[in-house]
Amino acid sequence: MGGERYLIVNADDFGLSPGVNRGVIQAHEHGIVTSASLMVRWLAAREAALYARKHPELSLGLHLDLGEWVYRAGSWAPVYTVASLGDRPAVEREVYRQVDIFRHLVDREPSHMNSHQHVHMREPVRSVVRRLCDSLGIPLRNFCPGIHYFMEFYGQTNEGEPLPAYISLDWLVDSLSALPKGWTVMVCHPGDASDLETVYRTERREEVKVLCHRQLHAAIERLGIKLCSFNDWKSLKNSCSPSVR
Repeated sequence: MGGERYLIVNADDFGLSPGVNRGVIQAHEHGIVTSASLMVRWLAAREAALYARKHPELSLGLHLDLGEWVYRAGSWAPVYTVASLGDRPAVEREVYRQVDIFRHLVDREPSHMNSHQHVHMREPVRSVVRRLCDSLGIPLRNFCPGIHYFMEFYGQTNEGEPLPAYISLDWLVDSLSALPKGWTVMVCHPGDASDLETVYRTERREEVKVLCHRQLHAAIERLGIKLCSFNDWKSLKNSCSPSVR
């Protein structure tokens, strides 16, 4: 691999809504998105899976959805809960159920795995999902040796306060210029969320604009960064000869 810099640009929330799907697809076909993570519980998941089946160059992973929380009045409140995060048997059942749905929709194994609002970072979700990813031989976000995760391209703080500078073109180019050698996964959330009740709405449209900006393409080429997918990462891992675009 030498001094090469390989970048996987992964769009979360694919399948969440038709508008999010449109944004992810636009950022793939006209931007730098090379990978996506599918939320299998939502009505737009089938549409997203169909697109991925027709476009195998877009690596597709599973975006585990165990619930969503929003920060209000100084504390976190649930928007919805799929499984109690402290109930290991319930977590395990739901995780494996969503993997089975993914297989049914996509007709292949996920290329990688992560979770909505990063709930896999805490126990008991962490050990359940790590064991599953190890058995499948796929990377789990933040737990894969040899992969650096760049998760700062996001237009809000953890508490939902606006951070527009962090989804600007200039900030992203500056950040990419400092990428380390080797493999990096950049997380993004493009989409048109006008069909969603969500606190992350206008930021999704801005992400699409930046991810598709011609100056971003030019900067990536100038910096010598190779855009790849998780399919390429797997090929390199198995044969040490990735195909890149």
